Order: sequence, then structure tokens, then C-alpha cells
Amino acid sequence: MWIGLVCLYGVLKGVRDIIKKKAMEKNSAMEVLFFYTFISFLFVTPSVKNALSIDFHYIGFVMIKSAIIFIAWICSFKAIKKLPIGFYGIMDMSRVIFATVLGVTVLGEVMTGHKIAGMALVLVGLLFVNAKGKGLGEEKTKPIYIVLVLISCLCNAVSELLDKMLMQSMNSGQLQFWYMFFMVILYLGYMIVTKTKIDFRTIYKNYWILILSVLFVIGDKALFIACSKQESTVVAMTLIKQCSVMITIIGGRIVFKEKRTLYKMVCAAVIIAGIVFAVM
Repeated sequence: MWIGLVCLYGVLKGVRDIIKKKAMEKNSAMEVLFFYTFISFLFVTPSVKNALSIDFHYIGFVMIKSAIIFIAWICSFKAIKKLPIGFYGIMDMSRVIFATVLGVTVLGEVMTGHKIAGMALVLVGLLFVNAKGKGLGEEKTKPIYIVLVLISCLCNAVSELLDKMLMQSMNSGQLQFWYMFFMVILYLGYMIVTKTKIDFRTIYKNYWILILSVLFVIGDKALFIACSKQESTVVAMTLIKQCSVMITIIGGRIVFKEKRTLYKMVCAAVIIAGIVFAVM
């Protein structure tokens, strides 16, 4: 069951990455981020009674998770806006490396020979995709955006570790409510401090944000339920999630007319082969 839930999350994640780029064609990254987060929170408010029954000893950890995702999303949205989405999708698979290290060192998950060989293939695939150094032959890719992707991957890996730990002490509705609540506060505070302007003439017409919010709430619900299962591990879940890359590559070709699709598919195939080998 948990594998199916993680696969669902991965598919929705790939679709969301494409929609994020579409949404930012009409509005800035921070505008999309705030309203995407706010609408997502509105969708989970019906579970407020359940959320208030949480053991408040864990609220501090939820706040830490929210702060980490706050940083991760700012980095990823800025990278998505500037990078070809197919290239971003492959680079986002770097989180596999970070999640594996954290799962083994912090949670004591077993690092088998299969997982080591699988990680080696993942690393080879990532090296291949960076061999061109210019977004796979498309517009010149500034190193800062690759750095932003890597920061996002590291933050997401830490967040996934916290998800696994927190879901042993609370239910999915509680975690989803409180971390979205803190996220809204963080983004609102950021926009006030930085005096970010909001173009209300275009934001309410940007229907991509609403679609993004619906997919996010469904995907996170599936992921948190999967995290609550004892048999699921941070390493395995992170590996399975990477099915999203094929969607971003194909979506990049169809929606954004991106080039070098075959080369991207080969790089992704090497990484996915490593993932399959690691979970055998």
C-alpha cells in the first residue's frame, strides 16, 4: 500500500513541477508561493478539530520542518522559473543522495550492497546530465540555479526525515494542518518584510495556482500516510518518488518545447535503473 501512495505522490509531484513553471509565467515566484500555500491551507482547515488534539510537545519539530520547506520552496521555485523543467527534474533527483545519507546515519536504516550499487548509478546519471553544463544544450544555465536546486534537495531530504519521525507520533491530518499553517505565516512575513508587490489583477486569473494547491494537498496526504507505515523507509520512499522525472521531461518537451529530450531520457533512465536496483 505505501509504495502505491509514494508512487502517487511522485506522479503528482512531476505534474506540479510543470504547473509551477506555467503559474510563474503570469506571476512572480513569491506571489505564486504565497497564494499556493494559502489556498492549500484553506483546503486542510476542515481538519482543525483533529489538528487541535495534537500532542503539542511536537509543535516545535513541525515548526522546524516548516522553516526548512520554506527555504526549499523559495530555492526550487526560483530555479524552476529559470531552468528548463526537464533539466530541473533530473537535478532534483539529487535528493536521493541526501536522503540516503540521512536515513542511514540518523534513522539507522540498513545500507545494503544493492543500495550502494543503486546510489552509484544515480550518481553516474547526475554526472551525465551535468556533463553538458548548459542545461543540456538549451539556454545557458547559470551555476547559481543549480546551487539553488541542490539546496532545495538537501532541505527536502531533511524534511522527509522529519516526516518519517513525526508520523510515528501524529496523524497525517495534524501534520498537514500545522505545517501549512506555519508556512502561511512564514511566507506572509517574508512578503511583508521584503515589501513584495502583489498584482491582484493577474493573480486571481492564474488558475494554475488553484490546480497546484489541489494536487499538493492530495500528494502530501498520500505521502504522510505512507510515512506512518512501519515498513516504509526514508531511503525507499525517496527513491520511489523519482518516478516524477519522466513526467517533467515529457512535459518539458510537450508544454515548453524543450530540446535534447532523448539525452535527458537516457540520463533519467540511468538514475531510475539505480533506483530500481536499490529497492530490489
